[in-house]
Amino acid sequence: MLSGIKAVIFDMDGVIIDSEPLWRRVMIRSFTEAGIPFTENDCRITTGLRFREVAAYWFGRHHITHIPVDEFDALVIQRLSDLIRTEGRPMRGVLKALEHLKQSGYKIAVGTSSNTAFMNTVMDALKIRHYFDVLCSAEHMAYGKPHPEVFLTCAAQMGLQPKECLVIEDSVNGIVAAKAAQMKVIAIPDEENKHNPKFVLADYRMESLEDFVPQKLAPEV
Repeated sequence: MLSGIKAVIFDMDGVIIDSEPLWRRVMIRSFTEAGIPFTENDCRITTGLRFREVAAYWFGRHHITHIPVDEFDALVIQRLSDLIRTEGRPMRGVLKALEHLKQSGYKIAVGTSSNTAFMNTVMDALKIRHYFDVLCSAEHMAYGKPHPEVFLTCAAQMGLQPKECLVIEDSVNGIVAAKAAQMKVIAIPDEENKHNPKFVLADYRMESLEDFVPQKLAPEV
């Protein structure tokens, strides 16, 4: 399965950390306070985008001008970070997968749409920073997912070609970004997306990272 692959790039939200339920709680509370009646279904519409883009999208649709997008972005990330520190839990199988990859000699990276401060919060809350060779946030990049910039940057920072990287994603936007980067991609859809036909874009599909660990991994020399 991993012939020619020298690095694995993990998306973060919903792949490394079970943050989606926490994101939804914070988004519903914060958008509602801002004057936008927000639902769980609304949360799903913008999955995989940078939160500043999410805020701009909903503020534009509802003509919200009394709160600057940057101020709202900072508020939501702070609320979410507080929840991560107290309630954050790794996704099923991720710790074993990281350990297995590290011991097998693969380079490991994060390629996330979440901002740098939140990415660092997750690394520290789960105590997993030592596994990663590269931590890459799309926060200050010209484009977020589904553009491939964050994944291409990960590869460049590891000194690898895109074709030498495998991406693990849980969103359609992330899968599109990985394929646009000419990388192989594993999809791990959540319960709500198990029958989403768009996930056929991925090269492989797994129920969880527990399914990833038993693979006989041997990096190419």
